[in-house]
Amino acid sequence: MQTEQIRIQTGSREQVSDLTNPCRAFLDRIHAGDGLLHVWVPHATAGLAVIETGSGSEADLLAALRELLPADDRWRHQHGSPGHGRTHLLPALLPPYASVPVLGGHLALGTWQSICLVDINVDNPTRTVRLSFLPG
Repeated sequence: MQTEQIRIQTGSREQVSDLTNPCRAFLDRIHAGDGLLHVWVPHATAGLAVIETGSGSEADLLAALRELLPADDRWRHQHGSPGHGRTHLLPALLPPYASVPVLGGHLALGTWQSICLVDINVDNPTRTVRLSFLPG
C-alpha cells in the first residue's frame, strides 16, 4: 500500500472542498495501475461525499446539513462555537472515508462525480486527509 497525507485549508466557514485533483495527483506521483484509492479523514467533525461540483451542489449540501443539523444549543456536546455539537454528528451522515476504483491509474468516477471533503466545523481551519492506494 502506498499512502500520503495532504492538508486542506477549510478556513473558518462551512465548506465543501473538492479533493479530486489532489487524488489524481497522488495517483500520478505513485504511478498507480489498477486498484483502489481509499480516502480517509481522521477527524471527528468532517466527512466525505462523492457529488457533482460546480453546479451549486456544494451550497445545496451545506444548506441541507444546516437544516438537518442546526447550529443551535440543542446539542449535548457543547464546547467550541455555538452548535458545535452538531459537527460531531456529521460523520454519521457523511462518513470519514470513501473508496474509489482506480483503473489504469485513473479514478473510475462517473462523469459528474467529485470526491469532496465536507467540513461544517468552523473551529478547525485545517484538515488532514490520508490518501491510500491499494493495488489490485
